[in-house]
Amino acid sequence: MSELKPVYTLRVSTIADIARFAATMLTLGQPVYLLHFKHNNKNYYGILAIFHDYFNLNGVPIFYYYEGEEEGKYVLIKVDETGEHVAFSDRTRTGWISIPVVSLYEKPDFIKL
Repeated sequence: MSELKPVYTLRVSTIADIARFAATMLTLGQPVYLLHFKHNNKNYYGILAIFHDYFNLNGVPIFYYYEGEEEGKYVLIKVDETGEHVAFSDRTRTGWISIPVVSLYEKPDFIKL
């Protein structure tokens, strides 16, 4: 069996960037969840995606991630007349898009930070 190559990693500025990306995928009918793991005493939240048809490649796997101190079972996002609101939570909220967080035991080997 061949060795699994690492995915490309892209760090985003805020958790709102990840939440917006995930919410967009949800509106297209895709099941979406965020991966969470701790590494070097930091929390990492991210989403795996495929950048399709990149030149001669069928697809490029990318892990978009946010590094922060926050913790929660869900990342919530809501946009209303006052602006965009993003929060970590241990439960869902009415009127918010709830993105579940799957906490991994450890950082996967195929993700290089």
